[in-house]
Amino acid sequence: MANFSKVSVAQDARTELHDKLSLTGAEVSINNLPAGASVPFVHSHKSNEEIYIILSGKGKAVVDSETVELAAGDWIRISPAGKRQFFAAEDSAISFACIQVKENSLEAYTKDDAII
Repeated sequence: MANFSKVSVAQDARTELHDKLSLTGAEVSINNLPAGASVPFVHSHKSNEEIYIILSGKGKAVVDSETVELAAGDWIRISPAGKRQFFAAEDSAISFACIQVKENSLEAYTKDDAII
């Protein structure tokens, strides 16, 4: 087996990459909401933080009843306990990636984890 996995992602409402890429340390999803739409539920997590990257469009997240405006290029990290829901703007679709990892699990990164 090769030391990499590759997949192309369509513009589906949601694509989870865990199985498609055989991920072992994170879950990544690609999400697309049309203008005026929202994720149909509020949620939090037991132990995983989420990092959201706004790929295109604009909208908002409501986290613990606080509204956070979002636009392409924005990044937002939400702790496991944060109750969250995402909304596209009335006049714009929004596309975002979500990276889900266990909070406080990162032990080394960048040059400290590299073998040169």
